[in-house]
Amino acid sequence: MKLLLNTLFVTIPGAYLSKEGETVVVRVEHETKLQVPTVALEGIVCLGGVGFSPPLMELCADSGVTISFLTEQGRFLARVNGPVSGNILLRKEQYRRADDAEKTTALAQTFVLGKLANCRAVLLRAARDGADAEAGKALTQCADYLKTIIGQFRHETDVESVRGREGQAGYAYFSAFDKLIVAQKTGFFFKERSRRPPLDNVNALLSFVYTLLAHDCIGACEAVGLDPQAGFLHADRPGRPSLALDLMEEFRPFIADRLVLTLINRQQVRAEGFKKTESGAVTMSLETKKEVLKAYQERKREELVHPFLDEKVSLGLLPYIQARLLARHLRGDLDGYPPFVWK
Repeated sequence: MKLLLNTLFVTIPGAYLSKEGETVVVRVEHETKLQVPTVALEGIVCLGGVGFSPPLMELCADSGVTISFLTEQGRFLARVNGPVSGNILLRKEQYRRADDAEKTTALAQTFVLGKLANCRAVLLRAARDGADAEAGKALTQCADYLKTIIGQFRHETDVESVRGREGQAGYAYFSAFDKLIVAQKTGFFFKERSRRPPLDNVNALLSFVYTLLAHDCIGACEAVGLDPQAGFLHADRPGRPSLALDLMEEFRPFIADRLVLTLINRQQVRAEGFKKTESGAVTMSLETKKEVLKAYQERKREELVHPFLDEKVSLGLLPYIQARLLARHLRGDLDGYPPFVWK
């Protein structure tokens, strides 16, 4: 259980959250473990078998505190929000753009271009800094292939073609991913991306961190008045936060993938913290989840100079900044949406 960056992460199985005055009380086996005022919170993330009282849900809804429920493996289950107070004119424009094939394609291209540029940066940084000659060559070749795909995006005229190119690029990127792992190769190896369920330790880590990142991107969209479910690159499906997933694409390689690689290569997580179930799914121990959560929050505290704003910001603010830039573009204040590109 951790309180980091105005978000309360509850990971203790059997924990129960209730309301006491204007505060959140966390109890385990009737013993109070934590009490925090709702005014100090932006969100509560519950992993696994965590209970929640209805009066506390009402208090959180009234206070603008978002509640997210995840499985023990980090898969998103549900989200509890209060009344939406976003800008109706902004959301109407978002829906109009989502129904316009040409404008949808243009935004989808931008999200993917940002993602691929950041994938290339991850590959080239690893090739330059730590890879052996053979791995460095393979990583550079993959980065060159992604550059070729980036050049082809200008010729795509519909969103399905953009998704197809993104799929090609994703396959190439993950085909080189194992070469980014330079430690604990017996316990951490990567063959291909597996999601539901993750079938190896690396995929379990990726899925868990992607879920945390998606939570932040959903909150960012809602914070600026956008509808997280009305996206451009990701197809609309009931319950899917398509716009948040669009926004998240730029951050997958830079924030999530690099964090997973750091955890493995610096041996902050160990193979002993993972378990394969009878169904073949890989799960993480409670201690491993805590270590990942701690590292994720520490990563969000790091700072960099934002390439568009030219100001120093923390990584944890990047989803909110990009959501704000997207909202400004939809309002007509910016001619185009500037994706986040790591330099």
